[in-house]
Amino acid sequence: MISKPEKQLGVVPASRPVMPKLNLSFRLKDKRRRTIYGVIMLLMVTTLATIPTIIPKGVNLVAATQGLIDNIRIMFLHPAASNTSFGSLVGALVQSIALAFLTTLIGAIFAFFIALMASRNLAPRWLIDIVQSAMAFVRAIPTILWVLIYSVALGLGANAAVIGLTFHSVAYLVKVYADSIDELPKDTLAALRAMGVGFWPLVSQVILPTVMPSFLSWTFIRFEINFANAVAVGAAAGAGGIGYQLFMASGFYFDFHEVGMIVYLILAFTIPLEIISYKLRTRYIKRAGK
Repeated sequence: MISKPEKQLGVVPASRPVMPKLNLSFRLKDKRRRTIYGVIMLLMVTTLATIPTIIPKGVNLVAATQGLIDNIRIMFLHPAASNTSFGSLVGALVQSIALAFLTTLIGAIFAFFIALMASRNLAPRWLIDIVQSAMAFVRAIPTILWVLIYSVALGLGANAAVIGLTFHSVAYLVKVYADSIDELPKDTLAALRAMGVGFWPLVSQVILPTVMPSFLSWTFIRFEINFANAVAVGAAAGAGGIGYQLFMASGFYFDFHEVGMIVYLILAFTIPLEIISYKLRTRYIKRAGK
């Protein structure tokens, strides 16, 4: 009878020496964090040091603070249309909304065709570099500066505001439209080209239906940005609208009752706009990033 062999100790295989790993990412992260904290502290110290130079001599801070609180109370607790009618303010708000809508619509149309020349899935490398560099240059300059530039060329008025807002909208939307197209799988597009599908049928029947939800959400976000810019350039470019009314009420009439009414009208439009924009970002953009 063969008995079971007792459990024997096997030969332990020789293990390779393991080199200690340096956690470079942790060190870099700590270095980056220290840099950020250092910059924040420098800005705080600079701000605290320059505040005394901003306050004019002889100003009673207690009285000034009390006056500020009183003005805020007048604006938000007692709003009224004093120097103009409520209907005129609503009409000015509609004018600013129309300016934002028009510039967004025109910018989206131009941006779609330019984005086809900036997409890595559709255009050659040399053309992509040219288009993306030009659009980056336009985006680097704030919208208000473009409006002022066109105001010098065309004169103050709605024309300069429309062209300036549209110009920056095109540059912004070209980037996001091209990024949305680049998220499509290259293999699928290459296979369709190999099957003989032309460029425009590929764009109209494959690319556009696929990226349309992302296009719509980005365009709506740009509309939200353009409305804020339309309010800002209302007085700067003489484009009118609710921004011009706000400038007149605060800078000329010093009527805080009317300023409060204008602020409430702007909030009545921007708060629902922000809610819709947030829902679109959650539904489409975040889903596309997964």
